[in-house]
Amino acid sequence: MIYVIGIGPGGFDEITPRAFEIMKSCDVIAGYTVYVELIKKYFPEKIFYISGMRAERERCLMALKFSREHNYDVALISSGDAGVYGMAGLMLELADDEEVKIIPGITAANSCAAVLGAPLMNDYVIISLSDLLTEWDVIEKRLICACEGDFVICIYNPASNHRPEHFKRACEIIRRYKPDTTPAGYVRNIGREDEEAKVTTLGEIINCNIDMLCTVIIGNSQSCILNGKFITKRGYNNILPS
Repeated sequence: MIYVIGIGPGGFDEITPRAFEIMKSCDVIAGYTVYVELIKKYFPEKIFYISGMRAERERCLMALKFSREHNYDVALISSGDAGVYGMAGLMLELADDEEVKIIPGITAANSCAAVLGAPLMNDYVIISLSDLLTEWDVIEKRLICACEGDFVICIYNPASNHRPEHFKRACEIIRRYKPDTTPAGYVRNIGREDEEAKVTTLGEIINCNIDMLCTVIIGNSQSCILNGKFITKRGYNNILPS
């Protein structure tokens, strides 16, 4: 059996009990180096298969090998939720008749929102700025459509050493449609000891030190900052009692 597991944003207390118990029951835990390091100390008796960035297909094939040739139960882990920019889709593509179960986790959008306040109270979109698998022209089109629809925008993978300007480019696109006073915020290292968060505005966040460890949320026309918290109004105060 292969379990594709979302381990949350990084902190042990944000791993769901179901995910923890299944990892505990498995013979093998497979994952990207950084994610395995986050949980390895809790499972010292396990067999670990660790691989780096861009080795996702090989990781899935190795999980299949452990399951088919050794009859091992395998936990294939992803950060956040395994079905949100994680390993669930690829594993299902490669599995053929192998039994695969997807175990959900807390994705970065939800964790980031909880730290900043309540910015995802109404419709929102999640857009990754990584152009490793998606062309930048497509990413730009998605940003424009999200702005035209007045969505709150949650940004994953905002910048890296190889693409340091992507976040600023994205902000410049968004600024064509949203005023600089639009509430915005980011959280770095969500759920970990060195967590850092800031509530600010679209005009200011473009100058913040945003990197690959950050998740960013940019508000819509109903967003505001109240008592230091980033809130997107749902409209409940507009409903009169019957």
